[in-house]
Amino acid sequence: MNDVHRTAWGPGLPVRPRTRERTLSVITLSLEGSFHAPNLDDELFPAQMRHYDLLFQNFAGGLFALDRLMLIRILMTVILCVVFAIGMRKPKLVPSGFQNVVEYCLDFVRIHIAEEILGKKEGTRYLPIISTIFFAVIFMNVPTLIPGLNISPNVRIGFPIALALLGYFTMIYAGVKRYGAGKFLKSSVVIPNLPPFLHVLAVPIEFLSTFVIRPVTLALRLMANFLAGHLILVLLFSATNFFFWQFNGWTAMAGVTILASVAFSLYECIVIFLQAYIFALLVSVYIELSLHADSH
Repeated sequence: MNDVHRTAWGPGLPVRPRTRERTLSVITLSLEGSFHAPNLDDELFPAQMRHYDLLFQNFAGGLFALDRLMLIRILMTVILCVVFAIGMRKPKLVPSGFQNVVEYCLDFVRIHIAEEILGKKEGTRYLPIISTIFFAVIFMNVPTLIPGLNISPNVRIGFPIALALLGYFTMIYAGVKRYGAGKFLKSSVVIPNLPPFLHVLAVPIEFLSTFVIRPVTLALRLMANFLAGHLILVLLFSATNFFFWQFNGWTAMAGVTILASVAFSLYECIVIFLQAYIFALLVSVYIELSLHADSH
């Protein structure tokens, strides 16, 4: 007979024993006013999931299994597409309303990132890639402040790697298209007018710097910033819980930590925009360096 989750209002949906036990444990701790340490394993490490079931985990050997972070990614991707579909559904020569907001955001990326770094001609050519990266980063970071979501999907390295690879291959495409593969590679790693014996050291360093470190730092910077922010918020809210429920003599500290939590949440609003700007700006810079690799 299936286990059924029963409440004071009647029977509910069938649940698995381990899910029911964890739910009852959390409720009991909450009713007793006890503190329980946050557990990030289920959010950040899908392979370590012990308490939550994955969607489609039994389909195709789990290749298409979805956890909470993946569902948030899908949700924000759909919202991003809907926003631009509505904003540009019936574009007018003189924009107004929601179209005006969308075009203002696009103009910010075009003028202050793409054209400022690449110039008008090349900025227009690579604007679709740069604007896609900019808005993808913003929309994937916003859930960190949305109640019920409370985490950015970028705290897991997968999506930052995907964006970094998009910028990386665009950078290589720009250089190869202009110079050809051989000349682009040579111009990127060989420093002119350098004594020949120093090329033994300089070429590997330039290769690592240009073709390895750039995409790695792009991905790690985005992930690390929001992972650190998430951990700080978890610790601040957990400290509020701890001081308020268990350290009766330190209850006033709960007010301090909750104010710090609110202040850091406001700071995260700045970081959400700043990380999108930096990511898109660096991709533009890397494309510009590829377009002018011969002036190394």
